[in-house]
Amino acid sequence: MQSSKRKVYDAIVVGSGATGGWAAKVLTEKGLHVLVLEAGRKLDEAKDFREHTFPWELKYRGLAAGAKYAPRQPIQSRCYAANEYGYHLFVDDIDNPYTTPEDKPFWWIRGRHVGGRSITWGRQSYRMSDYDFKAASRDGYGEDWPISYADLEPYYNQVEDFVGISGSYENLPQLPDSRFLPAMKMTCGEHLLKKGVEAKWNERKVIIGRAAILTKPHQGRAACHWCGHCDRGCSTHSYYSSPGSTLPAAEKTGRMTLKPNSVVREIIVDTNTGKAKGVRVVNQLSKQEREEYGKVIVLCASTLESTRILLNSQSRQHPNGFGNSSGALGHYLMDHMFSISAGGVVPQLFGSEYDFSDGRANGIYVPRFRNIKDKHKDFIRGYGMQGSVRVSTNFFKGRQIPGFGADFKKMVREAKNEVSWGLGAWCEMLPDKNNKVTIDPNKKDAWGIPVLHVDCKHGENEKAMAKDALETILEMADAAKFTVLQRSMTPAPPGFCIHEVGTARMGSDPKTSVLNKFNQTWDAKNVFVTDGASYVTIGCQNPTLTMMAITARACDYIVEEMKRNNL
Repeated sequence: MQSSKRKVYDAIVVGSGATGGWAAKVLTEKGLHVLVLEAGRKLDEAKDFREHTFPWELKYRGLAAGAKYAPRQPIQSRCYAANEYGYHLFVDDIDNPYTTPEDKPFWWIRGRHVGGRSITWGRQSYRMSDYDFKAASRDGYGEDWPISYADLEPYYNQVEDFVGISGSYENLPQLPDSRFLPAMKMTCGEHLLKKGVEAKWNERKVIIGRAAILTKPHQGRAACHWCGHCDRGCSTHSYYSSPGSTLPAAEKTGRMTLKPNSVVREIIVDTNTGKAKGVRVVNQLSKQEREEYGKVIVLCASTLESTRILLNSQSRQHPNGFGNSSGALGHYLMDHMFSISAGGVVPQLFGSEYDFSDGRANGIYVPRFRNIKDKHKDFIRGYGMQGSVRVSTNFFKGRQIPGFGADFKKMVREAKNEVSWGLGAWCEMLPDKNNKVTIDPNKKDAWGIPVLHVDCKHGENEKAMAKDALETILEMADAAKFTVLQRSMTPAPPGFCIHEVGTARMGSDPKTSVLNKFNQTWDAKNVFVTDGASYVTIGCQNPTLTMMAITARACDYIVEEMKRNNL
């Protein structure tokens, strides 16, 4: 039969971003022949990366509203990075729709191209700890992860040794240290904040951010040259992206096949065993369907896309979606509550000379300090803070000064520099079964695939946490004698922090979870989900580093199980 002649790969990896790149690297280096399927195109760095593009090279000089340069991106253009420089690195919202209740907005920010959001991510990289993995044991809410920090620690090491994380050693139990490259330097204003805060509160620390940006040459990649526009791409691969590091490593083995423009519709089920035998794919350009076959399927398509594939994969053996015998698939969606922030100026440093600190694509971090030693009366879990204190250039000040011509230019050039500060909170969102995604039976995307309906809102615990976070920011600013000029207590809708996780969570009980402790579906042992969909709790740390470590661990397990013929 014709089907018997089709190539069967050892593994099919769906998605080529942060986790897909790691799956491809680990599996190929351990001897497997791997097919990587990416829904979007392969980027041309010479044309698509615009980190060195000047405003006058753009039609609207980088100043126009999104409706001008990106009329088909009403959601994506809300993101700071989906501007005139980088909007082509984000999806077309018209072709890629989803639905929400009218009173529950969810802003889903996505990228469909080889590398996915590893091209545009913020690069902040923090380990989780057992304060996160075992949070339920501490406060009684929800469930623990089926793994501990000790289980993941060697894989954090593995990822960091290859990726390169710059940062400082702090010896904090709630924020384990990584294996760091040299830390970036804090600015004078940041040292003022650190001094003021740490003199007043023993439990609060102000540290340099931990970032997947190279501060020295590493693994054949150049150190960062501080152009300051990482969200537009990085032609020197000085920050971690899968096309700049993990995918080339996989390609070097000769065992990776990469197929861009491959939109995965669903998993193909073997009717005899109930296991997966491949995936059904739609060509993004021609919209023609085909099938790809593999012994193992690893979903790394991003949290909601991986869950969407599972929900759309309905069959006799999996009537409610692949791997959904528990009914947990699609539930417990989380994202960090953010946009709780304040900012202003540092009067002590008015008139400072411009110091090029705006080229440092990193900021400061205030690690979680709530509910570590003492129990807060109003909420459980906690938040971290990110921000910076930097000299503002006269270019930006010029936008605020009225005038025109020679006199205007003179005022701008001679205006004394302000040093501005800003701090925002990343608040943990509790896993709530009511925060969920389902398939919308009445709407399809441009490729005829049913889309997601996202039903998610912040809870009372998050709201109480946000109130405390803003009060904390303001009292820290006061301790440093900073002037507050603006504050925000209005959180962004869920999704907009671009840290969405959950919906196919790991667990110890197949009746309440989708995956086991190795990211393997309980219902079919040859399907794995290793991206953010597997999260049990979100913590307050940026999630990508942990996703990559989880992927490395799961792929080690895949290889060992294949050797034993257990998959």
